[in-house]
Amino acid sequence: MSAAKPEDRKGSGEWRELFWNPRTHELLGRTAASWGLILLFYLVFYLFLAGMFTLTMYIMLLTLDDYKPTWQDRLTTPGMMIRPRGNQLELTYSLSETNSWEGFVQNLDSFLTPYDDTQQVQMNDDCPADQYFIQEDSGEVRNNPKRSCQFNRSMLEECSGFPDRFYGYSRGQPCVLIKLNRVIGMFPGKDGQSPFVTCAAKLHKVGEDELREDSDKMGPLAYYPPNGTFNLMYYPYYGKKAQVNYTQPLVAVKFLNASLNTDIDVECKITSNTLAAGSERDKFAGRVSFKLRIDNK
Repeated sequence: MSAAKPEDRKGSGEWRELFWNPRTHELLGRTAASWGLILLFYLVFYLFLAGMFTLTMYIMLLTLDDYKPTWQDRLTTPGMMIRPRGNQLELTYSLSETNSWEGFVQNLDSFLTPYDDTQQVQMNDDCPADQYFIQEDSGEVRNNPKRSCQFNRSMLEECSGFPDRFYGYSRGQPCVLIKLNRVIGMFPGKDGQSPFVTCAAKLHKVGEDELREDSDKMGPLAYYPPNGTFNLMYYPYYGKKAQVNYTQPLVAVKFLNASLNTDIDVECKITSNTLAAGSERDKFAGRVSFKLRIDNK
């Protein structure tokens, strides 16, 4: 085997000295003092950045209120939603197939559990109707936790699950619950007039210029509580942390004679003398649309 050439030995020695030079005691071209100064610089630099970030977060947190948002969008009309929601707001089931509507019944049972009369009597107050339940703070002294008004499940009458534990789904007269999204500090009515819900068949295009609604398919409706109102006593809402026992008011809509084996497009809207009409840009602002189909096969 031939010995390594002098040029090869010289090249490998130069590479080793780039990593560690025993004559100058340099590591990667720097002495220990040089490395120490660099590490000290970056340590101080990143500690400074961390301190600035911590100070900024601390100052920002001082501006926040634990009980209500510091900044709140000017929401002209709150959103609406239904229960049960179904798949993409489609309530489709068959009267002859129990498993097609059992899920809707279970969803309503679960959703209405906090509304049981016994729980409401224990947790919330029996408030006078048609007036706001205002609970002001005394200067810097918080009036927390704030009390809430009872919304008893029995107020939903035929849609409470008591007279009919299937909420009408087994008989082709389903109940749909409607709720208005919570907005802190909202006053949804004035002059003692509560906002109310109305549902109607939704207009849809048949041809290029022809619109048609399904009112004949939808049939008559019943609203619970009467007139489908969100009573003023449940407002204003003070927030989840300040009003821990708050129970959202509901409106139940019962379809009394909906046509079978056909799609029915329904739109429910909120009517109020203080809330603006819903925007076309937001399909859930003050309204909610859903499809109902009851098959009898």
